[in-house]
Amino acid sequence: MKGIYVLLVKLRDDTNIDVGKLGTIEFSAGFYAYVGSALNGLEGRIERHLRMDKKVHWHIDYLLEVASVEEVIYAETEERVECEMAENLVNFDIVNRFGSSDCRCKSHLFFSVDPGVLKAAVQTGMYKCNPDARSYHSDI
Repeated sequence: MKGIYVLLVKLRDDTNIDVGKLGTIEFSAGFYAYVGSALNGLEGRIERHLRMDKKVHWHIDYLLEVASVEEVIYAETEERVECEMAENLVNFDIVNRFGSSDCRCKSHLFFSVDPGVLKAAVQTGMYKCNPDARSYHSDI
């Protein structure tokens, strides 16, 4: 299956994280929505993000070393609508250039202290991208 996904992530404490070429970033405790795409295997990409033992490759890998995935919201699509999804979340605080080094978006990582408001915005945005979007609750 091809598609897009949003990881809803919880960070318990304020943390400074070295994020590869982005350098050291100060992350506030709270909730993050990370927008990604997987046009070569959505299930495998999501499973990789949920694994603890993996090689650090993408920006999100650095954050997930200290944060937990609370939920994954995803939609099947043949088209690259990742940037469209990210555009739906621009009213939230961003981590500049995080996850968006291969596009023109300001970021693909969005922050809120209120998980309900963040999740509702993700669900609304995902529905715009694909009305058949689904949600997966992680056991992590």
